[in-house]
Amino acid sequence: MNGTTALPAPEEISGFQGQYQFLSNFWEACVTTDGETYPTIEHAFQAAKTLNLEDRRRIRMESTPGPTKRLGRRSTLRPDWEKIKGGVMLELVRQEFTTHPDLATRLLATGHAEIIETNHWGDTIWGVCDGIGENKLGEILMQVRSELRVLVEES
Repeated sequence: MNGTTALPAPEEISGFQGQYQFLSNFWEACVTTDGETYPTIEHAFQAAKTLNLEDRRRIRMESTPGPTKRLGRRSTLRPDWEKIKGGVMLELVRQEFTTHPDLATRLLATGHAEIIETNHWGDTIWGVCDGIGENKLGEILMQVRSELRVLVEES
């Protein structure tokens, strides 16, 4: 690390800002799903919500994740979405961190910190808002970190 000493990993990462912004689904790191490449996990996740190819194309072509999220909300949900969305998110997060070694290194550097996707927009499924939420994204990030740790130990 250019002659500097690495900081110890925190006990908790609460929110994806500053040095932890890379944990956000809005972080620019290409992922592929259903044969199409998307610039962020958010783009790919929103596209996976629908079976409408034109909606998927519009989502893929959107330049930033914010409008992508709005397009995903307006798309017709695929009938099995509630059943598969957790697996879709896991696969996209896993793909991001296994195909971008720099991001894998940064995730591993979080040590054993609890990762909490705090937010102020009311997402209590993927994150935690005002102390309430399931933190599914944080759980997925910690799972992928554990998987990466095993891969590093095996190599």
